Amino acid sequence: MLQMHHEAGPWTGKPIVLVGLMGAGKTTVGRRLAQKLDLPFIDADAAIEEAAGMTISEIFDRFGEAHFRDGERRVIARLIDGTPKVIATGGGAFVQEQTRELILDQALAIWLEAEPGVLAERVRRRDTRPLLRGRDPQEVLAELAAVRNPFYAMAPIRVLSVAAPHDATVNAILKELEAVR
Repeated sequence: MLQMHHEAGPWTGKPIVLVGLMGAGKTTVGRRLAQKLDLPFIDADAAIEEAAGMTISEIFDRFGEAHFRDGERRVIARLIDGTPKVIATGGGAFVQEQTRELILDQALAIWLEAEPGVLAERVRRRDTRPLLRGRDPQEVLAELAAVRNPFYAMAPIRVLSVAAPHDATVNAILKELEAVR
């Protein structure tokens, strides 16, 4: 009897949640990863905007960060419903204790790690991010990395997002997932 080499095939495990700084490629990588695994993809930030009927920048401006984080946690809790899917989260989500505990408990967190220089290059292309207004992206990202990386490091899987096509990152994740299947 021939041993069939099985392809990746659909992912049947916990929801996969991508965490990391802005510019790490969570949305792009998440979308491609979901395609490869034959899963739905959800961008948590887009889901928050949809639920609130306003942009994240508007939520920050009108209600402040604490209100935004509370809504973010509730949306992520709703998205993590036990069904396999790929979820991209905003950079600050995993830093919030309750949100992080929820993700670590009920999902598989993957940290897309990237150097501040790589991130800055990527975010310079669009200036829609509340935390960057009027500041040098590389400086902001280096500061954020110093604060947030210790939290991101709690994710059980860590993949380096390099200054290469996102497919390289997707393939690195697929390899890691093979190991935990």
